[in-house]
Amino acid sequence: MTPTPSPRDATAQPVAPHLAPHSAPLTTAPAHPGPAHAAGGVLTSGQHHDLAIVLFAVVVLVTLGITLWAGRRGQAAEDFYAGGRDFSPLQNGFALSGDYLSAASFLGVTGLIALYGYDGVLYSIGFLVAWLVVLMLVAELVRNAGRYTLADVLALRMRQRPVRAAAGTAGVVVTLLYLIAQMVGAGGLVALLIGTDSGLTKTLTIIGVGALMIVYVTVGGMRATTWIQIVKAVLLLAGALLLTVLVLARFHGDLFALMRAASRGSGVGRAYLEPGLKYGATATSRLDFFSLGLALVLGTAGLPHILSRFYTVPTARAARRSTMWAIGLIGGFYLMAIVLGLGATAVIGAKTVRAANPAGNTAVPLLALDLGGGPGSTAGVVLFALISAVAFATILAVVAGLTLASSAAFAHDLYARAWRRPGGREVTERQEVVAARLAAVVIGAAAIVLSLFAQQLNVAFLVGLAFAAAASANLPTLLYSLFWSRFTTRGVVWSVYGGLVPAVLLVVFSPVVSGSPAALFPGVDFHWFPLENPGLVSIPMGFLAGWVGTLTSPEVADADRYAELEVRSLTGTGAA
Repeated sequence: MTPTPSPRDATAQPVAPHLAPHSAPLTTAPAHPGPAHAAGGVLTSGQHHDLAIVLFAVVVLVTLGITLWAGRRGQAAEDFYAGGRDFSPLQNGFALSGDYLSAASFLGVTGLIALYGYDGVLYSIGFLVAWLVVLMLVAELVRNAGRYTLADVLALRMRQRPVRAAAGTAGVVVTLLYLIAQMVGAGGLVALLIGTDSGLTKTLTIIGVGALMIVYVTVGGMRATTWIQIVKAVLLLAGALLLTVLVLARFHGDLFALMRAASRGSGVGRAYLEPGLKYGATATSRLDFFSLGLALVLGTAGLPHILSRFYTVPTARAARRSTMWAIGLIGGFYLMAIVLGLGATAVIGAKTVRAANPAGNTAVPLLALDLGGGPGSTAGVVLFALISAVAFATILAVVAGLTLASSAAFAHDLYARAWRRPGGREVTERQEVVAARLAAVVIGAAAIVLSLFAQQLNVAFLVGLAFAAAASANLPTLLYSLFWSRFTTRGVVWSVYGGLVPAVLLVVFSPVVSGSPAALFPGVDFHWFPLENPGLVSIPMGFLAGWVGTLTSPEVADADRYAELEVRSLTGTGAA
């Protein structure tokens, strides 16, 4: 009789670093040989993968059709940046959830729940709480006070050039970090789902996804991006709902029976349903998890591609309602993710999940194959291919939103305003849109090149860094600008760089870069910062830098301009 492994044994299994839900790259690993139930079938059967590739092609053709259709419906700046501002709250709610949820939500978080039970569920809770911050502090005020980007809000009461230079730089950095991680994740995901660990497959996938995102943004702008995100969200929620219904039907709707079966399938018994299987073994790991949670909860409200979505609706009330729709859809998805994670462990077992991929990223496809009847069944093959195609569609939608946000920050904030000489000729809307399209090409090409170099490295930390940078640089400046009448231009600049620079430096000197077997450079050790995520330190530093910068600033805040911002943000008077 095989002894039951302890929680410590389970925790020691190789897993991907802390993954954020809507952007973390999915760590791939070679399939472990052996009679792993469905795992071996999924990773070796060409029938599954051929159908998955066909459905991948269908997803690409549909999204390209949407892009061409949307690209003919307007070429003005408002169409390119905000999709004409005529999306309904329901449509924007689906687009927000499509922008936020990606393959790492569908596969990564579900895999964590399958492997670590209670501790995996902690991710779902944190991601939903983040949207409450967005609803209460950001959605309506940003929609009223801004036009296309976060810098629009900040520049209402500050000097334009330094504020837009700082905010635009932070926007490009955050979205580029996100974009690289997402594209590397695309290469790993496609290789995972078609059953190969070929570097050529990953390279071709990265190039293909990069080319598609350039086309989406340059041809269709925000309108095409929004509709792609809506379609992706519908597919993702429908796929999750279908699998959830099948799991519950397998256990006759008895959630307690599902939990008991998952506990048995986990190999660790009751420890699977209790805290501590993955997190909390040491004081450092507890602080690290708290730091990651803080970055995820606060970073969502500062992500450029999330903030830009509030400008696609006509009013602040519509922005609030779309956020409420997003909370409902995202919350519903994570409830289903819990059922799917438990179902994967109960139906196929944690050992099989881990054998197919140590990070658990194949848990959902394996579950779909089993629920459809197994590797040899037609229904199993079809269900596996459908779920794989849904996972691929999630990446296309997210990279499109990130590229658009990055090109908007460059063209609208840096090119058209921060870099324009005082007294020089103003940049027209047409020139700005052309610059944004060219920026999308350049940023997309840069992301492809960087992703190709990064595909052999563990880049999961880029996602946590993107959230930490957004929470450290963007959120403090936004909250100070909206709610502190004494805030000054120096305070904005110091807050942005005072949060962004420490976030990057702390990661450079953390265990994710050196000093551990899973680090970027495992052969050297120059780390001195003990945490993998810098949010616990860099977020307070961003707030502190803004406060110190304001107190030491020689200029005095303009009370009239703050009053104007306050009235506009709260009432919508003068909003675009």
